Amino acid sequence: MDATAGSSAPLPRARSSEAGVVVRRHSLVTRTTHWVVFIAMIVLTMSGLQIFNAAPYLDASDKSDPARRVLSLDGRTTPAGSVGVTTILGHELTTTHLLGYTDDGQGGETARGFPGWITFPGYQDLAGGRRWHFFFGWVLVLAGAVYLIWGIGRGELSLLILRPSDLPKLWPMQAYYLRLRKEPPDHGKYNPLQKAGYTLVLFVLTPFVIVTGLVLAPGFDAVAQPIVWLLGGRQFARTWHFVAMLAFIGFFFGHVFLVVATGFVNNMRSMILGTYRLGKHEGTGP
Repeated sequence: MDATAGSSAPLPRARSSEAGVVVRRHSLVTRTTHWVVFIAMIVLTMSGLQIFNAAPYLDASDKSDPARRVLSLDGRTTPAGSVGVTTILGHELTTTHLLGYTDDGQGGETARGFPGWITFPGYQDLAGGRRWHFFFGWVLVLAGAVYLIWGIGRGELSLLILRPSDLPKLWPMQAYYLRLRKEPPDHGKYNPLQKAGYTLVLFVLTPFVIVTGLVLAPGFDAVAQPIVWLLGGRQFARTWHFVAMLAFIGFFFGHVFLVVATGFVNNMRSMILGTYRLGKHEGTGP
């Protein structure tokens, strides 16, 4: 029989709630900031790729240096026509129509790093890309700040943090997702893999992507030179910023995988309406 609980505040034991019970899993503030951050991350990624297209290469140095080039996306003219070439650590790959020589966002093709369908704006517009990137950068920071303050005040943030007691459950949880184990280990509101991902994103990846982004601004360079130096210079910081973006994309796909693997409808309902039906091995505590 279903029942609705008013809160998912920490309980004495993670398995203190009966399976099948419907609980209030996410507050309105949590749900709102989640979707705001989701939209902000999409626009930041697409506008970031627009900015990248203005100089479609990455160097592991304090300034532009072809000798220390990590990645480049080029368009070349050959007797057979124009081709796109992606070079990674000196190894060339032909990526025509995908990278290097691809969709120009206006119905044709041209030499550009990423295609128009994945950049924002779609057509080449460095100034526009920067405006959208900076605006949604602030949206991300403000939404994240609201979420953290709310989570600390309500005691919700502590449920996201990976604890020493979660470490032995990491592999059993992964084995469950890989269908090597029939049932997951008992856990609270978030399973150990979710906690590991959220802990990494909240306390490592997000601060890192913000700092590396700030370093790319000349004004920040002037007032925080030691940080710029630690990152290897502004050009190297650009490379780190790009790597952090790839890590966020990886987290996004991992997050979607977990949502689907643990019940897509149930998880989406909890993030839209706030209600969630507990599974056999789930609780509402840490």
